[in-house]
Amino acid sequence: MLWLTTACHKWAAALRQVTVCQTHCHPQRVLWAYYSTTTGRWGTSPLPRKNQKPVFARAPAYGDKLAVIDSSGSHTYKQLYCRSLGLAARMGSALSCHLGGLEGKRVSFLCDNDASYTVAQWATWMCGGTAVPLYRKHPPSELEYIITDSQSSLLVAGHPYSDTLEPLAQRLGLPCLVLPPTSNLDSLQGEESHEAAITDWAERPAMIIYTSGTTGRPKGVLHTHSNILAMVQCLVSEWAWSRDDVILHTLPLHHVHGIVNKLLCPLWVGATCVMLPDFQPQKVWEMLLSGKSPVVNVFMAVPTIYSKLIQYFDEHFTQPHVKDFVKAFCKERIRLMVSGSAALPQPTLERWKDITGHTLLERYGMTEIGMALSNPLKGPRIPGAVGLPLPDVEVRIVMSDGTSTTSTTVVEGNHRGTQVHPGLEGKEGELLVRGPSVFKEYWNKPQETTDSFTADGWFKTGDTAVYKDGVYSIRGRTSVDIIKSGGFKISALEVERHLLAHPDITDVAVIGTRDATWGQAVTAVVQLKKGQSLTLAELRTWAREHMAFYTIPTSLVLVEEMPRNQMGKVNKKDLQLHYFP
Repeated sequence: MLWLTTACHKWAAALRQVTVCQTHCHPQRVLWAYYSTTTGRWGTSPLPRKNQKPVFARAPAYGDKLAVIDSSGSHTYKQLYCRSLGLAARMGSALSCHLGGLEGKRVSFLCDNDASYTVAQWATWMCGGTAVPLYRKHPPSELEYIITDSQSSLLVAGHPYSDTLEPLAQRLGLPCLVLPPTSNLDSLQGEESHEAAITDWAERPAMIIYTSGTTGRPKGVLHTHSNILAMVQCLVSEWAWSRDDVILHTLPLHHVHGIVNKLLCPLWVGATCVMLPDFQPQKVWEMLLSGKSPVVNVFMAVPTIYSKLIQYFDEHFTQPHVKDFVKAFCKERIRLMVSGSAALPQPTLERWKDITGHTLLERYGMTEIGMALSNPLKGPRIPGAVGLPLPDVEVRIVMSDGTSTTSTTVVEGNHRGTQVHPGLEGKEGELLVRGPSVFKEYWNKPQETTDSFTADGWFKTGDTAVYKDGVYSIRGRTSVDIIKSGGFKISALEVERHLLAHPDITDVAVIGTRDATWGQAVTAVVQLKKGQSLTLAELRTWAREHMAFYTIPTSLVLVEEMPRNQMGKVNKKDLQLHYFP
């Protein structure tokens, strides 16, 4: 604790542009109306900006400004750019093509959370390739699935992962480039290389990100460069990113949260990313409270991380003057703290505010759409709500009776406002999203792609939402988080929020299990605080004082630790199969 004592004193190659029209999506924004020959649907997207380029094209302008600080040291924008050019030349040689000549071929890369990741990503784009980020904690079988499913032509291994990827490359008959240690990335710079003269960036495939697989086998979500750019520019605007920002990056780099929100956004504006190889509560607190330059002023994480940071705080920061210092320092030095990727329990939000003075900014997004809804940077943030549509994003909430193909629109909204259809106030339904950040397709899955869109081009998120009191709230995944019991439709997320207020419960997942009488029973899978015990009868007695009678669990399962993935999500279908086969 010496460090603390011292401290106290960021649609589509196959689309046919048909006509230009003015829509209500955004003030003075001209949109293309288009028809996709891939998905057979109509939609709109912003008129392509001239010479749209990926984030790496902005790096030379930032020169010697610090881009990434990692366990190997500091890396400037100029260094990242030159190293990426060098690696791009080697990629081209490995596939016997000129710089920029990959023409969308997939490159799967496995790197640490450090500068090598950015170099691999940028080099892939410089080659005209499609980046397929792999996750270092996935078993070889999962890595092989992604490499094979994406039909990758080349593998790139960060220095520590040559033993993981080279055997896979040999078995699959693919070339594999091994990067030098991150501390020696300058060795990638060979003879003078120049960025490929690609001008049609917008509709080129940029990245295939695989879903978490919480509702089925992971699917490859293909985003174009214009999709990625829409995600980045939207958040840069709404969250007021600037080159003076310093973000502490602790998340995995195989999902939108870590890739776009926390890496591409800051790199777009010339900010600095302080990257940790793994999440460690003590190290995160140390970095958040360090007075050394550059001082961290932006932090984003998943709810599980905030819970673990709170636990560490309660165990180690016990002295009143230390608590006062932590709150004062965070309020003064940190401008933005964000929570996402999973529902944020209200007790966690409230406790974090007590500790740091910050009301976490909750937002809603998906691999397929980037970020769609967000609480405001400045203004009231409603607990349990995810705010309003971001710029260029259109949303709908629709109800279906489940027996026909027709649906009723409850709500329509965009960045300028939301309209509720008369007589349907407060009604729940599936959230639909449309806009320039919506993905092009599920890779090699045309039927799944078609099924995930409405006939008029809205993406069906599969999430149940409600618009109430001027904000949108997510009730959960329609397939697993909406429990139908005794005629009631119960949000598992709402039940979880209530149960987390129990003094002995540290984590919980609520699922609907088959019940002959009620259709489904509310079942709580609970992780208790150390040394505590709890029976179903005791839980129900407590719940009667805090919850509606029909939401009280009728079944209880105690677990040593809640099985969550690295993004803080629980695979509830796996829970159901495991405990209620």
